[in-house]
Amino acid sequence: MPELPEVEALRDFLTEHLTGREIVRVLPVAISVLKTYDPPLTALEGRRVTAVHRHGKFLDVETADGPHLVTHLARAGWLHWKDGLPSGMPKPGKGPLALRVALETGAGFDLTEAGTQKRLAVYVVADPQQVPGVARLGPDPLADDFDEARFAALLDGERRQLKGALRDQSLIAGVGNAYSDEILHAAKMSPFKLAASLTDTETARLYAALRGTLTEAVERSRGIAAGRLKAEKKSGLRVHGRAGESCPVCGDTIREVSFSDSSLQYCPTCQTGGKPLADRRMSRLLK
Repeated sequence: MPELPEVEALRDFLTEHLTGREIVRVLPVAISVLKTYDPPLTALEGRRVTAVHRHGKFLDVETADGPHLVTHLARAGWLHWKDGLPSGMPKPGKGPLALRVALETGAGFDLTEAGTQKRLAVYVVADPQQVPGVARLGPDPLADDFDEARFAALLDGERRQLKGALRDQSLIAGVGNAYSDEILHAAKMSPFKLAASLTDTETARLYAALRGTLTEAVERSRGIAAGRLKAEKKSGLRVHGRAGESCPVCGDTIREVSFSDSSLQYCPTCQTGGKPLADRRMSRLLK
């Protein structure tokens, strides 16, 4: 799933390639991705793009005196930029193509979604806050005003485990399964440690890991073409998706805990005092 660093890189890319350009056609190929109907998609046509924003994992294309095109790529969605879009109308039901946006230059982008679980979501709204997922977002962890004191206040009294707390978009916007693993590895903390149990020193360490991990990932992705961002994300991960490999910090074997629809990876030596986590739902440290 694209997370804050990849969506921020897409925002940078689209800012360069879309701003000032006129949208001439918006073609829905998979109607299921469109979550709003008023204003219609056609309200975007004939409008110039004035800015591209990011709200957590949401991309927001703003048009002059017109609506916003807000997209959540979900788990298997992606954006493909094309300097020259194919001619002709795309055929519904043929492949992963969900939506096409064409510019007056002949360039544009496709939104695609692989797999059978169709969760890609597109909204056309007058205000991004009309999108439920945007309205409930917590603070952006890379915002200038997101300091250690604010982070500590968010975790104060939080009874959930750190893994779940970091992934909660209403608590902190933009962190998903992959980067929560990376942040906890950098902070040398168990994913199942209770957030409310953190000492002031541990809170400071987790805050530094959160900001540092995301900032480094954004910098790695900056300037990379949209089509290469997925590969860049994978290459930069230290523990997520690397079960069975050696930890790059201590050399221990990276372990995995599987759930019904996801998994997490961690290093026992770095994060759990050498103790493996039970690989079952609602896992806890083995006693």
